[in-house]
Amino acid sequence: MGFLEDKKRARIFYKYLSIIYDTINPLFWTVSMRETALDLFNITPTDMILDVGCGTGFGTEGLLNRTKNIYGLDQSIHQLNKAHKKFSTLHPLPLCLGDAENLPFSDDTFDAAWSSGSIEYWPNPIETLSEIRRTVKPGGKVLIVGPNKPKGILARTLATSLMLFYNQSEADHLFTSAGFENIKHIILKAHIGSPPAIVTLATVPSSKK
Repeated sequence: MGFLEDKKRARIFYKYLSIIYDTINPLFWTVSMRETALDLFNITPTDMILDVGCGTGFGTEGLLNRTKNIYGLDQSIHQLNKAHKKFSTLHPLPLCLGDAENLPFSDDTFDAAWSSGSIEYWPNPIETLSEIRRTVKPGGKVLIVGPNKPKGILARTLATSLMLFYNQSEADHLFTSAGFENIKHIILKAHIGSPPAIVTLATVPSSKK
């Protein structure tokens, strides 16, 4: 488990990162990348969406161009405070402080769920994906954006010592173990030489077990 795959450490990390997050985030996760992922997500204006690990709301802003029915959740009060300020003037949204492993929502509440830049901090990704699946209606979609595992040994060793990095086959294992089906991936980069993001789209089975 990486150093930041610890909830307390991650909260402390984001207490300080939140100050500059909106400045450095576009270096790795651009509007163009977000829109490509949203096109893959293919939600409708009537869909109710859960944004897990919404942070300061970069992904949420893109979602708002597709639907206004969004619930955001994050474990960092400092990130949420940034999001509250941002959306208080744009479009007031229900944003709540919470843990992705224990979502404060009933079964089958949402039509779909989105999470960008959060899975790498989850101590128990399979359990957390299962919890997200619980809140999404049968047949609903879940899209997760995370960091693709570096190929070089040194880069891979350093990266995974900090947080979760994974490749497509490992993503297949995570999502299959969490009970998803129709799993597919795309790899996106901000620029040539930038660290790639892995975007995974999966479906909640029509008949939940």
